[in-house]
Amino acid sequence: MKVHFIDVGQADATLFEYNVAEEEYTILFDAGNWNRSDVLQYLKSQQIEEIDILIGSHPHADHIGQFDEIINHFNVGEVWLSGETTTSQTFLSTLEAIEANEVDYHEPRAGEVFDVGPLEITIINPEHLTGDLHESSISAIFTYGETSFVLTGDAEEETEQAMLMRGISLDADVLQLGHHGSNTSTSQAFLNAVSPKIAIVSAGVDNQYGHPHDEVINRVKSAGIKLFSTYVDGTIVIKSNGKNLDVSTNYEGDHKADSSSSKSETPKMEEQPELDQGSGNCIDINSASVEELQAIVHIGPARAEEIVTLRPFSAVDGMTRVKGIAAGRLSDIISEGKACVK
Repeated sequence: MKVHFIDVGQADATLFEYNVAEEEYTILFDAGNWNRSDVLQYLKSQQIEEIDILIGSHPHADHIGQFDEIINHFNVGEVWLSGETTTSQTFLSTLEAIEANEVDYHEPRAGEVFDVGPLEITIINPEHLTGDLHESSISAIFTYGETSFVLTGDAEEETEQAMLMRGISLDADVLQLGHHGSNTSTSQAFLNAVSPKIAIVSAGVDNQYGHPHDEVINRVKSAGIKLFSTYVDGTIVIKSNGKNLDVSTNYEGDHKADSSSSKSETPKMEEQPELDQGSGNCIDINSASVEELQAIVHIGPARAEEIVTLRPFSAVDGMTRVKGIAAGRLSDIISEGKACVK
């Protein structure tokens, strides 16, 4: 089996590829950001023709960003989503693609176990929906022979604690750090329970969120865990023969606690193709942080959080989808000239 942690900038995409008795299996967990096509191109470069299961950990646009393109391009057997919903165009396009292509759909729940050829998938989250997209992130243990991988999407510390309480053994060889290595995730208790030999960070170089955070990197390194990250190593491929793991990367670099010093050929988010050109000094509502968004008139912490959830927007006018922003406030926002869509 080969597990590809694909270099997709500030996003997630992990490809499981294996075969037995001349039957090939392909599973994709998350599919990059909405404003790129790198996952689609990578699958083509690997000569992938079919995807047995396409899993979206949660419906944020940096995890299901290219779902619609992938569903429309490949023969997809099943799509798994948490069941949480948003009104973002990315999510709506995903649902449209599922319906148009008549793809089987499932919402997995903690405790379910699936045998996909020689690979066993144990769902460890969510147990039920809460309305919080991160809290309901699909999290799973992928077991191939005596080797195993844990992926948790953007699950945060409270959700990790819930997983610990469910009584499912989390012990695994490889852990993809939750929420791109944010200090909201990979608590010491969760790291101890998984006790991985290898940790993977999927994040973009010099990203606006500061991912991965120093304290998480230090926690991993203090435990003697081998660390790989897409912003340093590019795409990371781990091969398993069912007993041993072999890791190969595109590049080699030093995984310092200060991630801002890391270098890679991964393009920054602001360098991606633009949807709609705005002022060079404006606040791009499709990429600005929660703090940066609050510099826009009428945008407080709650509305900033909602903007992030509803991304992407095709134009500033689309901000009327945000609760409390109607024609009058939208006019103020446009007049101020700070908000834009790039």
